[in-house]
Amino acid sequence: MLQLVLDLFGDAAPAAPGRPAGRLPAAPGYGSGSAATPATAPPVEPPTGAAAPEPVLVLPQALTPARFSHPRANREIALGRAQVAYEFRRGQRRTIGFTIGADGLVVSAPRWTSLTEVEAALRAKEGWIVAKLDQARIRQARLESARIEWREGAGIPFLGEELILVLDPRQRHGRGGAVLAAAADALPGVPRQALHVGLPQDATPEQLRDTCQAWLMRQARRIFTARLDHFAPQLDVRWQRLGLSSAGTRWGSASADGSIRLNWRLVHFSQPVIDYVVVHELAHLREMNHSPRFWQHVQAVLPDYAERRSTLREQLLPRW
Repeated sequence: MLQLVLDLFGDAAPAAPGRPAGRLPAAPGYGSGSAATPATAPPVEPPTGAAAPEPVLVLPQALTPARFSHPRANREIALGRAQVAYEFRRGQRRTIGFTIGADGLVVSAPRWTSLTEVEAALRAKEGWIVAKLDQARIRQARLESARIEWREGAGIPFLGEELILVLDPRQRHGRGGAVLAAAADALPGVPRQALHVGLPQDATPEQLRDTCQAWLMRQARRIFTARLDHFAPQLDVRWQRLGLSSAGTRWGSASADGSIRLNWRLVHFSQPVIDYVVVHELAHLREMNHSPRFWQHVQAVLPDYAERRSTLREQLLPRW
């Protein structure tokens, strides 16, 4: 028997069975790769009287073997054109299982299963395994590209737009520690969409990060409160308390007592995406489940909720 562990890179269904009601999971989207197209070098004619150049063999990129290596790899196998070094475990289980994560492939098997059977199972699913490993590599590259460098001139996303960080020790920031620059207040050469942070030029990256996070969290509370007040009457519900979360697995949650929790990092995204999460959680005050009636409430307020949900799944949170 062969058991494939849950595909970590697929889209979640809108109403996954067994999911606790009132919780919207964080499901950032993942990239997808495409096979490289072999390139053919055009023939080069030697100049008159010159010796013909030595023939050069160009290896198409598509034929270059891929290599995937788990940091705790203890076995290796060739799967198609890919060389895969994986972590192999034995344990108290009845089937062979594959798990693909950021580190690579982990294979788990019963104690009595032979290595021949394990490798046969791997080859039977080699296309799926290599595709998922490739997706994991692309996703990791995207995550690294989204890493914030905490220095002057770096950018951070806010409401779907990029803010440029400016170290500005002028005493114009109040208790907030930072202000969005208006056109008249911007320093020479600084773009209008700049976040002026009240720190000296020799501030450490940690000081800049903490000041920006505090500012973003204040903006999140202000924006979320306004959107909850806007949509609650349309759903004929009352919310009682707003809490900000830093959960790594969900965007929001709602309780029957009217408490709403929203991930403050949503403030990185555009308002239509934020509104979808807000409406989703408010709708749980009508239906504490993901039944068809729940989605009817969401659709009554946001007819394009499916498109917004898809956009949310494709979003990539910046790495702090």
